[in-house]
Amino acid sequence: MNENLDTHIYKMLTEAGLYHTENRVLILKILFNARKPISQEAISSKSVKHFDKVTIYRTLESLIKAGIVHKAFINKRASHYELAHRCTTKQCHPHFTCTKCGSTHCLVDLSMPMAAANHKGFTITHQQVHLEGLCPACSQ
Repeated sequence: MNENLDTHIYKMLTEAGLYHTENRVLILKILFNARKPISQEAISSKSVKHFDKVTIYRTLESLIKAGIVHKAFINKRASHYELAHRCTTKQCHPHFTCTKCGSTHCLVDLSMPMAAANHKGFTITHQQVHLEGLCPACSQ
């Protein structure tokens, strides 16, 4: 893979205080190259190494805890993961899933207002927006 990507991943893991394990590096490379949220199953299918579900789950959880990765949304009972670098601690960029073809898009250029921090006794600490409809290709 790209030497710059390897250096970037190494730096991310170092700054997060995590060891540079083969599993973490491979999963981060898959997420970098995906450029959109993907499921645990998709991570497994894109890997050159065979991962069992528990290994992928534990690796993702360690990356989530370190703030490198986050769960973007859940679709059909499957969590979808992406790098957290385009989101803030309070708000993630919106995601759009086409109801016809199933493709998911990151809408990083779309700004959504943050919900009121306290609403009817609820304390909102993080906001994620998942939109659904037809993508440009399916709208035609």
